[in-house]
Amino acid sequence: MTDDLHKPDISKANNCPPLPAGASTLDAIVYWLGLGLGSGLPRRAPGTWGTVGGLIVAIPLLSLGFTAFLIITLLSCVIGVWICDRSSELMDVHDDPHIVWDEWAGIWITLLPFSYLGVSTTSFWSDISQPIAIFALIIAFILFRFFDIIKPPPIGWADKKVAGGLGIMLDDIIAGIMAAVVWLIVMAGMLL
Repeated sequence: MTDDLHKPDISKANNCPPLPAGASTLDAIVYWLGLGLGSGLPRRAPGTWGTVGGLIVAIPLLSLGFTAFLIITLLSCVIGVWICDRSSELMDVHDDPHIVWDEWAGIWITLLPFSYLGVSTTSFWSDISQPIAIFALIIAFILFRFFDIIKPPPIGWADKKVAGGLGIMLDDIIAGIMAAVVWLIVMAGMLL
């Protein structure tokens, strides 16, 4: 017989609200998607770690080509409203910092020009432009985190004024768009 009193409570260790007892299998799946498959669990900087998780997942998705990556990104934004809303309800906290699906969608939006310009190809890991591709990924990551953390207008407005799952997603969607535009400018400036 297992003594549950001596098991560590992971949710308290990382301050992430636990999945409610008796949650359905669908709720458990949504909860883990909301947590970015665990990438949002770290106690410190869960948004940054969530973005790292989203970037890691994006790398193989980028090899599918621009159209597929665009469709996946758009679906992640649409479905993300529900995922973030439901995760928030399960945690009983609006926009808990451990909900990072919005960071996943935001970094994927930031990477859309990367995908469109063909910086990534099916031969990403053996491509001669690998150092440029890695540098471009790092710049995309830094730009997205900058906009997501600083929240200049209209990001800050969306973060404060829009509620629910849409509110959780919208500021990161806008941050991703702004980061993508700046990424294009930075990369164009470097390559000219």
